[in-house]
Amino acid sequence: MAKSRKRRGRPIRWIAVTLVKLAAAFLILSVIWVGVYRFVPPPITITMLGDMISGHGVTKDWMGIGRIDRDMARAAIAGEDSRFCEHSGFDYEAIRKAFERNQAGGHVIRGGSTISQQTAKNVFLWQDGGYFRKGLEAWFTFLIEHLWGKRRIMEVYLNVAETGIGTYGVDAGARRYFGHGADTLSTQEAARIAAVLPLPKKRAAIAPSGFTRRYGNTIAKRMNVVRTDGLDACVY
Repeated sequence: MAKSRKRRGRPIRWIAVTLVKLAAAFLILSVIWVGVYRFVPPPITITMLGDMISGHGVTKDWMGIGRIDRDMARAAIAGEDSRFCEHSGFDYEAIRKAFERNQAGGHVIRGGSTISQQTAKNVFLWQDGGYFRKGLEAWFTFLIEHLWGKRRIMEVYLNVAETGIGTYGVDAGARRYFGHGADTLSTQEAARIAAVLPLPKKRAAIAPSGFTRRYGNTIAKRMNVVRTDGLDACVY
C-alpha cells in the first residue's frame, strides 16, 4: 500500500518540479529579454507579425527620443497617461475610475492602462487575451519600469505603437499622414496621431472627423497643461 502511494506521488512531484523549472526559466529569460531591449530597438512584435500574415505588410521607422518632436511625447501623455511621470507603471486611480465607468455601463473612451502597460503589451505580448495575458503584462511592466526607466519606455512606445493599418511608430505615422517625419510635428499633428493610438485600425490622423477630430482637439489643449506643469519631466 505504501509503495503504491509512493508510485502515485512520483508523477505529481515530477509535474511540480517541472513547473517550478519552467517558471524559473521564464523569469530568467524575460529579464534577459527586457535587458537587451534596454539598448536594442525591438526588431518585430507579435502585432506586426499579425499584419504581415494578413497581408498588410509593416512600415516602421525607428527614431530616437532625442529626435522626436517633444510635442509627440506630450500628446501621448495628454491623451493616454497624464500621470506617466508619477506612477511606477500602474495608475491605480485610473484603473479604479475605468472600473467604475464599466460598472455604470457608460461609454468608456480609455481604460486604466498606462503607457508603460501598453508598451509591455505591444513589445512582448499580443493584443487580445484575458487574465493570463494581463498577468504577463503586469510582470513585463514591472520589468521595464525598473530596467528601462521612463525615457526609454516613452522612446520604445512611440516607435512600436500602431499608428495605422500596418504602420508602426510615430515617425512612420507622421510620414503616412503628413508627408514628413516625427521630428517636425506641429501641436495639432502630434495631437491627431495621439488621437489615433487607441484604435489605429479604425481611425486616421489626416482629415479626421467625428470623435477623432474632437479628441484630437482635446489632446491639443491638454498638451499645454503637460508643458506648463512639467508632466513630461521624466522624459526630458
